[in-house]
Amino acid sequence: MPHRPASALSRRTLLRAGGAAIAATALGGTGLAAPDVGALKAGLAGPAPVTAAGDLVEVELIAKQRMLRILPEPAGPSPLITYADSFPGPIIRMRKGQRLRATLVNGLDEHTSIHWHGIRLPNLEDGVPYLTQPPTKPGERHVYEFTPPDAGSFFFHPHCNTVELLGRGLAGVLIVEEPDAPKVDADVVCLVKDWQLDKTGTFGTFMTDRGASRAGTFGSVSTVNGAIEPVIEVPANGDIRARLYNIDSTRVVDLRVEGAEAWIVAVDGNPLPPRPLDGWPMGPAMRIDVLFRAPAKAGQTLRLTNVYSAEPRPLATFRAVGPSLPNKRFKPRALPASAIPEPDLKDAPIIPMAFSATAVAQSFDAAALPGLPYADALCLSAKTFWAINQQSWPEGGHERLPPPLVTLEKGRSYIFELANLTPHLHPIHIHGYTFKVLSSDARKVVPHHADTVLLEPKERLRVAIKADNPGDWMFHCHIIEHQDTGMMGYIRVA
Repeated sequence: MPHRPASALSRRTLLRAGGAAIAATALGGTGLAAPDVGALKAGLAGPAPVTAAGDLVEVELIAKQRMLRILPEPAGPSPLITYADSFPGPIIRMRKGQRLRATLVNGLDEHTSIHWHGIRLPNLEDGVPYLTQPPTKPGERHVYEFTPPDAGSFFFHPHCNTVELLGRGLAGVLIVEEPDAPKVDADVVCLVKDWQLDKTGTFGTFMTDRGASRAGTFGSVSTVNGAIEPVIEVPANGDIRARLYNIDSTRVVDLRVEGAEAWIVAVDGNPLPPRPLDGWPMGPAMRIDVLFRAPAKAGQTLRLTNVYSAEPRPLATFRAVGPSLPNKRFKPRALPASAIPEPDLKDAPIIPMAFSATAVAQSFDAAALPGLPYADALCLSAKTFWAINQQSWPEGGHERLPPPLVTLEKGRSYIFELANLTPHLHPIHIHGYTFKVLSSDARKVVPHHADTVLLEPKERLRVAIKADNPGDWMFHCHIIEHQDTGMMGYIRVA
């Protein structure tokens, strides 16, 4: 497979005409001005190396270890692995219709790649080593280039050794802005993530057999934008769009904005008719966009809370600053509709997808296998606990990648029946597609578009796609330990 050479990139902050909104919002601002103190306190400081000229947006992503602080003193900085000199970073904002050229520079001592989560992009740009591209080796560069077809809140992360790399912070945000979205007074990003740290700031164990074979290995420190209970300043009496991301490897969250009437307007970046934020559990990799009105007076606060726990858990505070804006009565407005292909349900075959534990946990020594033609120990787990349709990733003695879970005919619509045969939650993600959530045998679901859906224990849930994007597309649980120990496969569209 050919490796595109990286082009020379400018590293200066964007100043050229046509890209002022990207320069402003790369730091978490509103797109109308530079970010305020609240954005800096939220952990969004530090310019992303983003440039733009007309319809092209360029960014250089240098994956390497950086000593950054998560815990307060006397703990020391922690050895994070990031794409930029801050966490989170970078936050790339671009307009719908612009083209992204992103150059990965591998400063790690292992190979890596970038998967662009939730984007309906060409298969060669999907960023899965051995399946869609050769791995990018230490010291190498790899260029990804595509035009996102949809507006929305997306992110990106590696797809080998993910449990450690994502656990140490290797993720970034990609926001594609709608050209005619309702006006808001601030647009803020809130990344919810736990860290596996001891009291000195040293990372602990990212993966255990007990966690991998059950609900996952949970982190010990909860953060928003890499900060513990940060204060995020928002304009007093302003209409706020908060893009809420769960980028944890394990934890499920159910978020509330306490003290305000908050409405969900998008799921995984896809528009949803406004509905109250009163119960939308988010597994790892899921996102929701919410609208709310900030407190009317400076100094007043609202609280972002996770209620998916024995007791509500505060995560961050929104604090009103500045003079009260002259906004009238708050009313959430819908985002403009997307152009996701609508599946034809009348003639759509039903494809069973059963998520289960393996009958017998398998173990192997990847280093002792000399003939792996596709993958290596970074991309294959030494143990398997999980399976899709009784097939673990990989299988066949790990001598070769398994065949696709199913081959779909390009242009035809399909319904996947996702059956959870386990007592654990599984956020199921399909690469390269935005599917339509249809129905469940266990609960009432709101029909909506998504790229990741939380499958409850013993639930059967149906989702549909129109198979219009050819290629081999990963299909897996996004609890990373489940993904890495067998609950992963791929579908082929041809």
